[in-house]
Amino acid sequence: MADLQPCPLKTAPSSCPSDGRWQFNTNVVFRSDGQLVARYHKHNLYFEEAFDTPPQPEIITFDTPFAGRFGLITCFDILFHKPTVTLLQKHVRQLIFPTAWMNQLPLLDTIQFQQAFSLGANVTLLAANIRSDRLIMTGSGIYTPTSATYHHAQKGDPEEGRLLVARVPVLDPLLMGQSVLMEEGAVRGECHKESCFDSAPPETASSVLPSSATFVASMMYDSFTFVLLNETRGEVNVCNGTFCCHLQYQRLPPGGSKEVYALGAFAGTHTVNGRYTLQVCALVRCAGLDASSCGQEVEEAESKMDFLLEGRFGTRYVYPSVLVNKLVLEQPERLETTADGRVTMKHSKMTDGLLTAFLYGRMYHLDDE
Repeated sequence: MADLQPCPLKTAPSSCPSDGRWQFNTNVVFRSDGQLVARYHKHNLYFEEAFDTPPQPEIITFDTPFAGRFGLITCFDILFHKPTVTLLQKHVRQLIFPTAWMNQLPLLDTIQFQQAFSLGANVTLLAANIRSDRLIMTGSGIYTPTSATYHHAQKGDPEEGRLLVARVPVLDPLLMGQSVLMEEGAVRGECHKESCFDSAPPETASSVLPSSATFVASMMYDSFTFVLLNETRGEVNVCNGTFCCHLQYQRLPPGGSKEVYALGAFAGTHTVNGRYTLQVCALVRCAGLDASSCGQEVEEAESKMDFLLEGRFGTRYVYPSVLVNKLVLEQPERLETTADGRVTMKHSKMTDGLLTAFLYGRMYHLDDE
């Protein structure tokens, strides 16, 4: 909703619109008896000419008797340090996230990044998106570090609202009776014997030889360096500058689909429709049979894959995702993070063909450079 607020036009005219008032994109929370308990003014606007950016980022939380503390963020905020990471640093591990998010594959579909953020930040995320075919907006969910309850409509589906309900663990550190920090150690799961891989990631660009025949293609308006997966089973490396990604994989069934897959790496500043710095390792299904189609949007796939994907990141904020045929999420089988920045994701026994698997690193500390 919109919120009109007066600003000090006489005492601080440089900070005010000419009409002497701010108009903010606003997220509000009401108690069960109707009392207003929290109000947050969105800080990171996305082509919202009707709204103003607040003079300072607002860090807004509220407490409940049933689950402890929640924090508020809105839409584009989720990609930036303030207020989102600031809330995490204050040990807020339950976030409410209304959004009007335009889906963009291969890396920023709504449910894809919602789950990735929940996993990487180790939080519960309650996400509610607008539903509009015309605006390419759909995808809402209730995400925890161990589960995802979500709805992602297909084009042409009815546009009425849908209520999602899930039972989730309480993650508030105070309510749990302990101080919980963002975990930097390994997050361990089971590794099925038939698809376990040895973890031997590239250290730096100088200590690992990239696989032959790399090429550059645009993905999400960024110039990724790619290498094709030409075998049924194998191991490939790819570097973008000094940032390198490593993949061990096995396609299933062997000799099946002719679909083309590639491993891509990108390290740099994204500058289209927003400015933010990234390090990304991404395993993607290409749209066609030639390399030039890698990085384009794809919604269907037949090829299942057991894989280990890893890289060494210059940030602790790395968000993992596995997305399969017709935009269905899978919970990564195993995630590991080490103190030196090495992040590993293992996955096997897919339920359907792989669209995208990624490790999406946000270099918040470089955004202002």
